Amino acid sequence: MTVELRSDNAAAVSPAILEAMAAVNSGSALAYGGDEVTAALEKRVREVFEHPTARVFPVLSGTAANALSLSAMTPPWGSVVCHQTAHILGSEGGATSFLSGGAVMTGIAGEDYKMAPEALQTHLDGVRWGDPHQSQPAVLSLTSPSDYGTVYSPREITDLTAIAKTRDLRVHLDGARFANAVVATGATPADLSWRAGVDVLSLGATKNGALSAEAIVCFTDAPADELVYRTKRSGHVTSKMRYQSAQLLAYLTDDLWLRNARNANERMAELAAGLRTAGVRITNSVDANLAWVALPEETADHLEAAGVLFHRLDGQVRFVTSWQTTTDEIRTVLRLLGAAGQG
Repeated sequence: MTVELRSDNAAAVSPAILEAMAAVNSGSALAYGGDEVTAALEKRVREVFEHPTARVFPVLSGTAANALSLSAMTPPWGSVVCHQTAHILGSEGGATSFLSGGAVMTGIAGEDYKMAPEALQTHLDGVRWGDPHQSQPAVLSLTSPSDYGTVYSPREITDLTAIAKTRDLRVHLDGARFANAVVATGATPADLSWRAGVDVLSLGATKNGALSAEAIVCFTDAPADELVYRTKRSGHVTSKMRYQSAQLLAYLTDDLWLRNARNANERMAELAAGLRTAGVRITNSVDANLAWVALPEETADHLEAAGVLFHRLDGQVRFVTSWQTTTDEIRTVLRLLGAAGQG
């Protein structure tokens, strides 16, 4: 039996999303987002986020969502302030710098892989504002859940955005696993985004059951006005956008996105509880569907040999559950741990 715990990206496409794509696969529709499905998606986004003027831009990848969002929010001489472990800083190949024409990333410290308000304040206080020799901070970018599985509460986001707004920084939220954060906090999508001061959200769907479909959701008009052109110039205004929009519409309908994320979070909670019972040290706060584990090499080898798939990163083992992970699979992993002498 193979148990997939490498990444939620490795999971299959949610059946409801495949059905939604098949449902629009007849007749004809205007290209480049001029279709009725894309219009319905924007209406649905406004309902879900309780924001009457939100604008949505379907794109093909999370990197595109982040880099295009940020390119529309910062000038080429600007800097994007983020946590030092942020995906945009360490895992996107400088995409934001490329698409923005030169903006740089500035990593800020903070425990639990979340930015500390005092660290943000200290950084902004130390900037030589108006000095052309130094990149000027233009955007605060937060990631929730972080790449290490920790989630910002609405209050934590509000505290950080309040500091950013004192220097007129725009605020971006990398929500590749945003549904997992909504489930983990119990907050509304609005409370975790625009009500907390977020201007633009990269709304992930691919990690949670979609097929190469992500969305940029703008709560303010200025970046949205730029994205009309930036998405086209970067090749993300797809001719048959109805297929992306159908996925995202299904994703946000009947709470599919939250049900999928809830399964991922609950299965991770089961795995984390079993790991702790077995005496295995988890090195992160398991808020959502990721666990970083200090696992002996021989134990990791045993799990791999038995068919458990995971990544070894930074001297640790990373487990990630998804919308399709089952309780039986978690029990299998924990049984194998016991057989390997853990627990």
